[in-house]
Amino acid sequence: MRSMSVEERRARLAVRHRLAAGSRSDDVEEIVRSMVVLHATDPATVYLSVAARGVESEPGYVEKALYDDRTLLRMLAMRRTMFVAPVDLVPVLQASTADALAHKQRKTYGGYIERSGAVPGNIVAWLNEVEAETHAALLERGSATGAQLSKDVPRLRTQVDVAPGKPYSKPTNITTWVLVTLGCEGRIVRGRPNGSWASSQYTWAPIESWLPEGIPAVPVEQARAELVRKWLRAFGPAPMSDIKWWTGWTLGEVRKALALVDTAEVDLDGETGLVLADDLEPTPPPEPWAALLPALDPTPMGWQSRDWYLGEPREALFDRNGNIGPTVWWNGRIIGGWAQRPDGEIVWRLLEDAGSAAQHAIAAEAGRLRGWYGDVRPTPRFRTPLEKELTT
Repeated sequence: MRSMSVEERRARLAVRHRLAAGSRSDDVEEIVRSMVVLHATDPATVYLSVAARGVESEPGYVEKALYDDRTLLRMLAMRRTMFVAPVDLVPVLQASTADALAHKQRKTYGGYIERSGAVPGNIVAWLNEVEAETHAALLERGSATGAQLSKDVPRLRTQVDVAPGKPYSKPTNITTWVLVTLGCEGRIVRGRPNGSWASSQYTWAPIESWLPEGIPAVPVEQARAELVRKWLRAFGPAPMSDIKWWTGWTLGEVRKALALVDTAEVDLDGETGLVLADDLEPTPPPEPWAALLPALDPTPMGWQSRDWYLGEPREALFDRNGNIGPTVWWNGRIIGGWAQRPDGEIVWRLLEDAGSAAQHAIAAEAGRLRGWYGDVRPTPRFRTPLEKELTT
């Protein structure tokens, strides 16, 4: 069995995740493909993940790919998390993950409606009608907000109390439920937001605006195998538990997918890892590099087992729910955290001594990042202890 050291894994990370200077690119779609998908729960993460891997790019490059060229698409997928994905990967994500998520969402929301008594008769048929009317209204408009669609489709204003009799009880319109479900079904998509690139005030558009014929159907098993193959190319080697965590699938589903992928086992310092069978060649170490990655960047969020790139102490870098905040990297390891102050200054703190070369490289990255932000001052959705401390 071939062994892959921590040092080799860090070299692979640097090159494949386009963090080493010689691997960076201003091609936004190319960057996204390198990472399989970009985390997009926090809108700013998408832009800052591209910034960290770019050379001379700016936010407009990302906006162009998303909303003008439409080579990228925003969707809910693994672990019910928002991602930005290349449009040609959307059929794989839809079949492998989003279809099951849509089924779960419809069952949950339908249950709320039925228990509330807000709608008599067949809830499934009623929801189907509302969804069809909403999609048709969106096709007519081209793009719209939820408020605009609720005027076109009055039943979207149906109110449901999900916790009757509770102190926190509050009836809510079903507009968001229907739009989220349609998004999971691949019938509508989040479009250009109102506001800056850090805004989450999305408009909605029919999927036909991105894919005129809709999302092609792919067999579930084939889609899952393809997603695992792409993940291993970007994030392998890794133990099976990391694949299970990243995909959000059951262990049985992961094993079925792996059975269709040609993999090899490697030794990861005493733990068995998996890598694509044609991907065993050593990766030469790149030149020393630094990176400032945003909260929920796909690199630190790529593995459940993080000891090989994350040391102690680490508590200051995570929020209460385990979401990782902005991180400072040096040669494949997280060595600190960073933040943007209200005046635009990028500040950081190292949790260990990394030497003067690291300090100079980090300062250069901070200067580059400040230029990317311009006048925009986004606040991370998930604030960590160190990020809060650096901005007070």
